[in-house]
Amino acid sequence: MRLDKYLKVSRLIKRRTVAKEACESERVTINGKIAKSSTTVKEGDVIEITFANRSLKAEIINIAEHVRKDDAKEMYRIIE
Repeated sequence: MRLDKYLKVSRLIKRRTVAKEACESERVTINGKIAKSSTTVKEGDVIEITFANRSLKAEIINIAEHVRKDDAKEMYRIIE
């Protein structure tokens, strides 16, 4: 699954366009490397997103195309 779609489906970022913009501004890394929005993610990858005043680090646990809002938190585990 593409990184921008994963960020939207997992609700780490609310909209896919916002996820794409974050990737284009080099604020998203996968396993320590700057990632493009088209990068394919897999289970076990560690995503780090830098927001304006904080940073979020999460490990991908599950990948699914469609998830209900209540189940979205089961797709990742917050590390920091």
